[in-house]
Amino acid sequence: MCSIVGLQGSFKGNDIIKMLKSSKNRGPDSSGIWQGEILTDININDFEDDADYEIAFGHNLLSIYDNEDRISKPQPIASDSLVLVFNGEIYNFRTIKNFLNKVGVETEIVSDAESLLYLIDFYYRKMDLLKAVQAAVRLIDGDYAFAVWDGENLAITRDPLGVKPLFYAQDDDLNGFASSKLSLKEVGFAEINTLKPEHILYNWEDISPAQPIYEKVFEGDVAKIDKMLRLSVIKRIEGLNEIGVIFSGGLDSSYLALLLKEISDNIPLKIRLYAVGAEGSKDVEAAIYASKFLNLDLEIFEVTEEEIRQALPEVVKAIGDDNLMKVGVGLTTYFATRMVACDGIKVAISGQGADELFGGYKRYLQSFVDGTLNYDLRVDMSNMYHVNLERDDACSMLNSVELRLPFLDKKLVELVLNIPDNKKIVSMHDDMRKSILRKLAFEEGLDYEIAYRPKKAAQYGTGIDKILRKKIIKDTDISQYL
Repeated sequence: MCSIVGLQGSFKGNDIIKMLKSSKNRGPDSSGIWQGEILTDININDFEDDADYEIAFGHNLLSIYDNEDRISKPQPIASDSLVLVFNGEIYNFRTIKNFLNKVGVETEIVSDAESLLYLIDFYYRKMDLLKAVQAAVRLIDGDYAFAVWDGENLAITRDPLGVKPLFYAQDDDLNGFASSKLSLKEVGFAEINTLKPEHILYNWEDISPAQPIYEKVFEGDVAKIDKMLRLSVIKRIEGLNEIGVIFSGGLDSSYLALLLKEISDNIPLKIRLYAVGAEGSKDVEAAIYASKFLNLDLEIFEVTEEEIRQALPEVVKAIGDDNLMKVGVGLTTYFATRMVACDGIKVAISGQGADELFGGYKRYLQSFVDGTLNYDLRVDMSNMYHVNLERDDACSMLNSVELRLPFLDKKLVELVLNIPDNKKIVSMHDDMRKSILRKLAFEEGLDYEIAYRPKKAAQYGTGIDKILRKKIIKDTDISQYL
């Protein structure tokens, strides 16, 4: 995970630096800018540039890879024709690299950003920038947001499910984009928009995808789910030596932990579970039970009123919302990833997305009764990017920890959205819901008590919501932190 920023119009060089400073937590390892020339590894605290510019990019790096053939390199980067800033992961990096080698690209490619840059450049030699970007994103498999400039045209886009954030703003004489709303506010933008997943902002005009993945309809094969989820997990840990798991002891996080443990039998991978909850909370009890069953190390953060009061200002500001439900979940993510960061781990796995895919929320029972479950799941999947994903990303990046979400793999989402409703909820009395996922997890080897543990939202299972409502909001107006 990194931070990308950019401006086009009339501005000072120091404006890009301001944007980078406000999002440094997203990429603490290195900073770079392009304002006609590329400067990397700059010290943004000392850097000054009061010159006038018409376009510029900036980048803060969170360095994750450092092995023989894959490195997290400073950005921005450029080819003969293009300049690019990139945030995210390309999971088929080696496939793209091999393709480029076969078509005659002789440049040594060692980073995700370089593979994307030269893939776009390959197509750009045959077509305009918009079509080149469209052709490139059809080939890449990943979670990403990026901007690319060819000297005349600017294209900005993000992944099909919106796992990586991207915001933009437009004014009379200035346009801007950034991974964080705070970066855009830092240079005076008041009205900030979220770029929709898979959309391309081309010269600041919004170009929709031909068909979003949540609109695709075909006959889904239940037998493929387990294999595709396993492949999704494998892709998201490739090249890593250690991984954290945001762990509640429930179905979703326990299933992912089980798959990680099985995968680690064949590769060197250190797995550590992280649970959050007040003393005696349901999530802590479940996490302890599940960690013992899985025989994996568990670290627990005990939530207290004092800890919540200390974290509230930063979390509320980061998510840009004082809604208690969002704040409660955001605090859970914040505390968990803070533990991850303290252990020196930069990537954590989360079960986010499983409820929207498999019908986990209680309200889906009514959807099942009304015959609208398939439609409602698709609507919720299409809205996840600004309902849940932006919140979780903002809170994890306060600790410079990247979240990876195996349930939001593009191919897995396409498949599960086309599984019949009665495989997800079997009847109007199915209080457990997520039937097919529970069955798969149990057959894979998860303990019955874990696989069939009732769904409990994070803010309730951890006890955070109770502390917020009964103790904190009585004497604190949390909207002040906005």
